[in-house]
Amino acid sequence: MKRKIVIGLAIYTVVFLLAGVYVIRTIRSATASLDRLITLHQVEILREHYLLEIKRVQSDLLLSYTQYSRNFDTVVTHAMGMGRLIDTCFECHHSPRGTERLNGLKRQTDKYKDALSRVLTIRANTPRLAAEKDAAFRIGEDLIRQVGEMIAFTTPRLGEITKKALSEIERTKILLYVLIAIGPLVSALLGFGFISGLTRPLKVLVESTRKLKGGDLDHRVAGLKDEFGEVATAFNEMAGSLKEQVQKMHRTEQMVVVGELAAGLAHEIKNPMAGIKVAMSVLSEESYISPEDKVVLQKVVAEITGLEGLMKSFLNFTKPQEPRLEPVNVNQILNTTLAFHLKHQAVGAGGSGKIETVKEFGELPPTLADPTQLQQVFLNLFLNALHAMPRGGELGVRTFLEEGGKTIRIEVSDTGNGIREDLIAKVFQPFFTTKPKGTGLGLAISRQMIERHDGTIAVANRPGGGVLFTIRLPVKAEVGASA
Repeated sequence: MKRKIVIGLAIYTVVFLLAGVYVIRTIRSATASLDRLITLHQVEILREHYLLEIKRVQSDLLLSYTQYSRNFDTVVTHAMGMGRLIDTCFECHHSPRGTERLNGLKRQTDKYKDALSRVLTIRANTPRLAAEKDAAFRIGEDLIRQVGEMIAFTTPRLGEITKKALSEIERTKILLYVLIAIGPLVSALLGFGFISGLTRPLKVLVESTRKLKGGDLDHRVAGLKDEFGEVATAFNEMAGSLKEQVQKMHRTEQMVVVGELAAGLAHEIKNPMAGIKVAMSVLSEESYISPEDKVVLQKVVAEITGLEGLMKSFLNFTKPQEPRLEPVNVNQILNTTLAFHLKHQAVGAGGSGKIETVKEFGELPPTLADPTQLQQVFLNLFLNALHAMPRGGELGVRTFLEEGGKTIRIEVSDTGNGIREDLIAKVFQPFFTTKPKGTGLGLAISRQMIERHDGTIAVANRPGGGVLFTIRLPVKAEVGASA
């Protein structure tokens, strides 16, 4: 999210910077066009003023030596003014062609002034005065014609330039209005996007926290990205860890209850039950007891033995022994358990179907573990698999390394009917069993033993039918062993 905000602000800044540069250049261009337009209008005014001065001098010339003639100083002033105007035109910048035309006008003006000077200085020679006056008048008319043509040529062009400059100024105004209108709108949209990008994930996290606080430990955060995605991942891991810790606390509470129950049973039942068992055994050996009664007494002894086994299981669950670690080969323990302890289980428990064992053992390094406890766990899993296949089936045992050789994975599978989905989460709970005569402590004790080896055990239904138990044990080397 941070990178998106930085990129968005950078793009926003660059766009408006470019727009600002464009506006500045447009304003400068429009200002330059206005300056040039003003200059052109000033030149046009000078031309018209120059033409007006020529016509005034021409009028002075026509009125000379008449009763309406102006005095000498006024004529000279008008002529000098005409000269100053043409000199002023040279102060502006012109193209080479324009400069050439101005030089022509300058020469023509000087020629006109010389003719006027001769007219004003001749007195006695009347024919010559008339000739000079006529020549000066013709020069003045020619000058008026040239200036008039120049004005007639430049006036339409000046109008076009003026119209174009005003159009550019109008476009610049519209662009400025658009930028002024769009700027706040874009800023508002950008701010809304940033705020929404921040508040929506925060809202999701707050709602998820409330659900977790309310006891919904299965809730997970999904759909968040960037930094919020990392927070969501950490939240989900925390929720999973919290659920695991809560489950462990529940198991601990159950173990405390079972421990108290087992201690009470052991104290209250163990000694009387031992006495009853001895009495029943002695009584069954008496000669006056009929064979039918002896069978009943032997069944009583067998049931008492079963109760003693149940009490032993209680005590093993509530007061588990610490594993005695030694270097073991997991494949060898599995082979031993399959070869000797399951030899009498050639068929499914309670059925007549053939059980086929399929082994896929990978190469495993030695690890520190308690071989007796591992054998007890494996035997319990094998017996559960056999009871799940009364009509026969396939018992699969598979081992291999994962996580770069740091973890040993053991898979035990069967081809039975599997476990109902709503019961999978309960199979490791104490006293939970689907067997008619089960105690519900076998898998609970097995998980306890695996966890004391810093491992994990999980169960899932196979897609093709049956159950798959997965055990993961860390590879532990002997202290002081060479690397």
